[in-house]
Amino acid sequence: MIHTAFHFIENTRTYSQPTQSDTADTRDETLLDAYSRTVVEVVERVSPAVVHLKVQKKGARNAPGSGSGFIIGTDGLVVTNSHVVSGAERIEGALPDGRTYEARLVGDDPATDIAVVRLENADRLSTIAFGESRRLRVGQIAIAVGNPYGFQHSVTAGVVSALGRTLRTQTGRLIDDVIQTDAALNPGNSGGPLVDSRGQVIGVNTAVILPAQGLCFAVASDLAQYIVGQLVLEGRIRRGYLGIGAQNVPLPARLVAEWQLPAATGVLVQSTEPNSPAARAGLKPGDVLVRLKDQPVDSIDTLHKKLSADTIGQPLPLHVLRQGALLVLEAIPEALPA
Repeated sequence: MIHTAFHFIENTRTYSQPTQSDTADTRDETLLDAYSRTVVEVVERVSPAVVHLKVQKKGARNAPGSGSGFIIGTDGLVVTNSHVVSGAERIEGALPDGRTYEARLVGDDPATDIAVVRLENADRLSTIAFGESRRLRVGQIAIAVGNPYGFQHSVTAGVVSALGRTLRTQTGRLIDDVIQTDAALNPGNSGGPLVDSRGQVIGVNTAVILPAQGLCFAVASDLAQYIVGQLVLEGRIRRGYLGIGAQNVPLPARLVAEWQLPAATGVLVQSTEPNSPAARAGLKPGDVLVRLKDQPVDSIDTLHKKLSADTIGQPLPLHVLRQGALLVLEAIPEALPA
């Protein structure tokens, strides 16, 4: 009996063993199909909650501006960008099913480019939930959804490219805790959600950097959710101002042990604003904030929360790592300019 290495004869039909390239092609097709299904399912779940916002600003002579937003409550609460609705005289929200509603501004925070509006007398609304941006990893799927012109949604997909970015807004302020993805940001998508593979909001898309070269930048959901809560309660954010650009960083285990630090992460100072409380306190680029008073500062989100209204005008000890040494500087936060 003669056996061949690669062919088997059965019922006069010949079968060839799959080659390595055939197996790889099949695997790639399977992965692509799974990716496509994920994106399609997320878009179908999320898009009914994404709103087109048509905005007429005070004193504007040109055509109304527009942007996107997403519904977080059945009572009509919509999250969007501050620069989309700031100074609005009239706001109209259009849902993907064609319904339109007047909207009013609930609260606005230019410092994080986050705002909340409410659709008046709206019912039968789809909603979308915030996820936890602190759990994100570079390389995760990121899907940007917008409603740029009303009655239809716009979708781009990619991955999380970087975390903890700092961006400068059109007003000159710095936004910390920004997510960068390669999911392109289309015109009119500003204020829409950046979502993960489960359809949860991981960021609020913002278009404050014009030469973004096809990249999308989004305010991280942990920060956005905190700001939204304060805007709903108070209508504005009153916070202490240090005047730094910063990002989250891991701390060397040796320094954590040597200085008995309360967390394994801190906030790296990238820049200080001229004549700011941080500059006057002697804070320098390269310093790592680890405590305010005796409270640990393990992230930018924590720093924002700690710089509450009651810190304004009060001496505030800043515990910082500088070239391996632990220093204590004293700053007096100011009220964040309006």
